[in-house]
Amino acid sequence: MTTMSPQRSVPINTIKITEKAASKVTQFAADKGMEKFGLKVAVKGGGCSGLTYVLDIVEGAGEDDKVIIQHGIEVYIPKKAFVFLAGTVLDFSDGLNGKGFEFANPNAAKTCGCGTSFSV
Repeated sequence: MTTMSPQRSVPINTIKITEKAASKVTQFAADKGMEKFGLKVAVKGGGCSGLTYVLDIVEGAGEDDKVIIQHGIEVYIPKKAFVFLAGTVLDFSDGLNGKGFEFANPNAAKTCGCGTSFSV
């Protein structure tokens, strides 16, 4: 059984976006010229493990989205995807092993090598 470090643990009824990830979302939105924006975090079928993470900078929440505000960023999660994402930490890495958003998802039973696909 693996445990998450205290900085990675998050209540199971929400998701967490790190300050670094929020900063990158803000930067990407500014690059697109967006003044009002939020981050849509969802899942879709596909990928080598069954489900794939979906990230998109959008202008507003959908009708069925759960809205979480952290570090000045609105995060929108479709209700049907929330069960797969609850407890997840979204971070951004710009280290030597790769650059991009990373998901620490306690619901994922199996993940692929690229980190964008998972199964439950």
